[in-house]
Amino acid sequence: MNKFLLLLIIISFAACSPTKKEVPQFSAQKMLDESVLKTKKTLEGLSAKDSFLRNIPENETEWKKVGVHDWCSGFWPGVLWYAYESSNDEVLKEGAEAFTSPIKTIAYNSAQNHDIGFMVYCSYGNGYRITGDEAYKEVLLSAADTLATLYNDKVGSILSWPEKREEYSHNTIIDNMMNLELLFWAAKNGGGQRLYDIATSHAEVTMKNLVRPDNSLYHLGSFDEETGKFLKGYTHQGYADESMWARGQTWGIYGFAMAYRETGKKEFLETSIKLADHYLERLPEDGIPYWDFDDPKIPEAPKDASAAAIAACGMLEIANLVKDDQLKEKYTNEAIKFIKILSSEEYYSGAKNQALLLHSTGHYPKNSEIDIPIIYADYYYMEALVRLKKLEEATAAKALAEKK
Repeated sequence: MNKFLLLLIIISFAACSPTKKEVPQFSAQKMLDESVLKTKKTLEGLSAKDSFLRNIPENETEWKKVGVHDWCSGFWPGVLWYAYESSNDEVLKEGAEAFTSPIKTIAYNSAQNHDIGFMVYCSYGNGYRITGDEAYKEVLLSAADTLATLYNDKVGSILSWPEKREEYSHNTIIDNMMNLELLFWAAKNGGGQRLYDIATSHAEVTMKNLVRPDNSLYHLGSFDEETGKFLKGYTHQGYADESMWARGQTWGIYGFAMAYRETGKKEFLETSIKLADHYLERLPEDGIPYWDFDDPKIPEAPKDASAAAIAACGMLEIANLVKDDQLKEKYTNEAIKFIKILSSEEYYSGAKNQALLLHSTGHYPKNSEIDIPIIYADYYYMEALVRLKKLEEATAAKALAEKK
């Protein structure tokens, strides 16, 4: 980071003068402090540590809960770990440990789907990163080995949904890019080269087959599990097979940037940038995507704040990886814009309910979780705030050191 980037961050905050829907005097620290207090209050009202927050239905104020095998189980302990990291509050640490512990069973069960990465890395991964607890490391390594059992050598990718094999053959969804971080981490921490090779191959197969010529993404790719041939691109949660599902696009932005960080393969970063630019080109004026960019009901279609939060994390990742100062400026500025909008009265829940963010959409085609708070939106919002705070601190420290 340099003086130029510090100036950019300061200007970006100052240039966006508050409107009636924005948080005055925005800062990552201020929003983190508010979110930590809200998270702690929610934690204090929870007794069972083996059920996990999932969503808040319309016109309700409290989180609905799910069991440990739900794909979202890792996000609530992940929120707690980010809250602890931001506050050093021991109550939050104890809560994070308590809600992380039950997820251990996922690491040792036979793999049922690709979501082991979301479930274990968001919980145990953050816990190990923050505490260095060796017991967490062992769980992570076991989880990576379990996830790797879904890899098909003939296709070169991880099977996403075994239960949908009859419908899609060997299916690989764009969400799965995010689960590769568990494999890359494990490969560097005693898990072996094969985990790295699996993750790299999966990213390559996804890049080759799920990225369309216009730099939008298929949600799902179907492959012949015997020959590895790509059969067809589908959607599962988007409007149509050829439409641009918002959250899927942001999984790709973040996932390919992470894959570049772990491998140094420039084609992954190039792909992430192309996906990001296409996303930015198609965003509505208010900066928050509709659940699918091609829903014919736009502008009456619901928004997806979770996609905006993931996009913010992904673009901060890109900004940290590119060498060109103009690109750093571009993607840092876009991420800050998304975080500011999510921190406004329109999207930040405040006293409305227990969640941090409003207006996320889970599975519109199944009429599930539409325009309500969803836990993974809170997780990536917290991650974005933590990343931005660290960026501000690092840039300010470097600028101060250069003055001396």
